[in-house]
Amino acid sequence: MQALTIGLQDELIALEAVRVREILDPVPITAVPHAGEFVGGLINVRGNVVPLADLRVMFGMERAAMNGDTRIVVMEIDIDDEPVMVGVLAEKVRDVADIEAGSIEDAPKVGMRWPAEFVRGIGRRGEDFIIIPDLERIFAAGTEQAAA
Repeated sequence: MQALTIGLQDELIALEAVRVREILDPVPITAVPHAGEFVGGLINVRGNVVPLADLRVMFGMERAAMNGDTRIVVMEIDIDDEPVMVGVLAEKVRDVADIEAGSIEDAPKVGMRWPAEFVRGIGRRGEDFIIIPDLERIFAAGTEQAAA
């Protein structure tokens, strides 16, 4: 799997590179009244309205203020079997990495600080662990939270 690696707090996250459309510097965010914390705003990407998600919310992490390293990763994911453009906040974009399929394991049932159902797998690159999120499941849960 070729992945764009991003940093969220002290975790290394892998996003499938084939889904990434572009990486943006922070842009103005339009807050959505009564929206959930996960997707609480919209951004304009080349004239298109794109929801902006903060994975830290779904993973129970503290939100961090944007800084000079903050980027928005614009991706295409499938929601209800339809391609949808979304923006994902990244505290820092690291690099593009090849993660060997044989190095990817299921998320352990214990010892995870994140809900295991949101983790597709854990990869290894050298001595580092790389979290591979299940974006479809995360966005489905985020949509359900916003509707509640």
